Amino acid sequence: MTITLIDLKELAQFLVKAKKQTYASGDAKRVSPQAPGFKELEYTEGDWNYRDSYSGFYRAPGREVVRFKGKPVWDMHYVGGMKLGCYDDEQLAKNTFAFLKKALILVEESKPFRGPERFQEGDYEYVCDVEGDITDFKGRERILFKEKEVFVQDYFGGLIIHKC
Repeated sequence: MTITLIDLKELAQFLVKAKKQTYASGDAKRVSPQAPGFKELEYTEGDWNYRDSYSGFYRAPGREVVRFKGKPVWDMHYVGGMKLGCYDDEQLAKNTFAFLKKALILVEESKPFRGPERFQEGDYEYVCDVEGDITDFKGRERILFKEKEVFVQDYFGGLIIHKC
């Protein structure tokens, strides 16, 4: 059996572009959701297509899928959000998500999943730990505000391998 894999460098480059043009950009255009009740963002370049689908506010689980020539080739799931004690503070959540976007815009080709290992601005700090590579990975991102953890999210994913 022969399995043809996509070019991983090209996938990583596309993922970085797509992520910077969607949620992290702060002004991404929503598309009609494939799943009712979800918000969906999309980016297309040539044969590549990226779709980010999530639902919720304080906790917003979601999924990112990359398609190449219409066929799903890469997938990432994420779940988490604001910590339980922060649900009564909408402004803290909005500020935290604005800071999260600043961290996510710094996504790198070497780890095209979420943000950098560390990023700090003012009273906010972003910390991201990941194991694996673009083919198979899992990680956790956290945001601290004044040294108190206010946001935690786990993510995992990798390549989708189809039958020949």
